[in-house]
Amino acid sequence: MNVDDAYAQCQQITRTEAKNFYYGIRLLPDRKRNAMSALYAMARRIDDIADSARPVDDKLAGLAEVDEHIEQLAAGTLPDADDPVLVGVHHASAAFPIPVCALAEIVEGCRRDSRGVEYRTEAETEAYCRLVAGAVGRLSLGVFGSSSPAAAPALADDLGVALQLTNILRDIVEDRQMGRVYLPREALDRFGCRPDLSGPQPAVCELVRHHAQIAEGFYARGLRLLPLLDRRSRACVAAMAGIYRRLLADITADPGAVLRERLSLSTGAKLWVAVRSLTGASA
Repeated sequence: MNVDDAYAQCQQITRTEAKNFYYGIRLLPDRKRNAMSALYAMARRIDDIADSARPVDDKLAGLAEVDEHIEQLAAGTLPDADDPVLVGVHHASAAFPIPVCALAEIVEGCRRDSRGVEYRTEAETEAYCRLVAGAVGRLSLGVFGSSSPAAAPALADDLGVALQLTNILRDIVEDRQMGRVYLPREALDRFGCRPDLSGPQPAVCELVRHHAQIAEGFYARGLRLLPLLDRRSRACVAAMAGIYRRLLADITADPGAVLRERLSLSTGAKLWVAVRSLTGASA
């Protein structure tokens, strides 16, 4: 497959499936935007396997196949020259120092989703977030580059945790319907919630507010990454983080809202965040 066509398909996947993410990467120059689209499309493919209605064994087999593809990509081999996502990731990893093996961490996180793992402690929930989102931060950093290769990966990882915790809080009802609870059992017990994250609404709201504070702490640490990035990459990260941080602020102001509907920012609000990020305002 032609590389330009592959990237075009990856961008279409990103634009359709991840509007918040796309608001950020559209601020990047073409080469970096193409690479980020390919990485997102690959992560989306992994996530879709875990979220499908297939039997658990079929999901695990599908994830194992992706693991094989990741190993080949990490070795510089293209597993399938007709697959636009694999072509995109292969080309991007040749153009940028992307830690392709980190894609296997996303696979492991989705393997846990498929098996229905219970998270007992805050540390276990954080570890899951680092698998599925911290890894994305480190993969993205391979495209962005930074002025401090020693410090930047940990900050990118922390920012990924912040974004994932925000997603978890926003999607509590949707995840519960799929039999998934990511907030730790010790916290559910402490706040008086049932194991399926139901229970008295005031208790659930306090649980949500508590974890919103935890997420805010990860934003505060992770956003120290911004000064280490070039202007366009900094704008991209600030836009994505800014959208999710605004969403977290809405959740903190009204924790019960996540029990009534799936929260999101308006198109106008997202554009405002993107414009502010491009002009250098803080996320």
